[in-house]
Amino acid sequence: MTAFEVLFVCTGNLHRSPVAERLLAAELPGPDFTVRSAGTGARPGPLDPTTSAIIDELGGDVRGFSARALDVAQIERADLVLGLERCHREAAVRLCPLALRRCFTLREFNRLTDGTRAGAPLEAVRLAASRRGLLVPPPDESDGIDDPVGASPGVHRARALEVRDAVLTLAGILKPATAPLQS
Repeated sequence: MTAFEVLFVCTGNLHRSPVAERLLAAELPGPDFTVRSAGTGARPGPLDPTTSAIIDELGGDVRGFSARALDVAQIERADLVLGLERCHREAAVRLCPLALRRCFTLREFNRLTDGTRAGAPLEAVRLAASRRGLLVPPPDESDGIDDPVGASPGVHRARALEVRDAVLTLAGILKPATAPLQS
C-alpha cells in the first residue's frame, strides 16, 4: 500500500504551506501519509526565520526544509492538493486539469467534508469532490488564509494559527475512522 500524499500550495512556499506541511506531518506521521508543499512563485531556499520559529513552537519539525516551485509532477503524484487561497488551487488545476477533483483550498476541503471522519482518506476526497457545486461557496475569501509576507511577527503568528486550526481539522478528517486520534 502506498502512502496517501497531501500537497499544500501557497505563493512563495515560505510561510503558509510550510506551516501546513510540517504541522500535518506531525499530526499524521508514519508510513501511511506523505505531506509536501510547494509555491506557485517559489524559489529554492530556506524557511523565513519567523515562520521557522513558529513551526517549531507549534510542534512541527523544520529540519531539511527548502522552498519548492509547484510543478505538474507534484500535482499528479498527490492524492489531495490543498491551496491556501483560491488562486493556488486554480494554479494547480491549470497545470494539471485532470487533478480538478483532488484540488481544493484547505478551508474549502474542510467545509465540503463538514469535518466528517472518513473510513479512508480517499473517501474524504471523493466526498468533498461530490459536494462541490452542491454547497454554496462563501461570498468572500473565507476559504483562503492571507499571506503574511512583509507583515509583523504577530501577523505571521496569527496566520500560522489559522493554518494550524485548519490542519487539525484536516487531520481529523483524513485519519482513518479505525485509527485513534492523537492528542
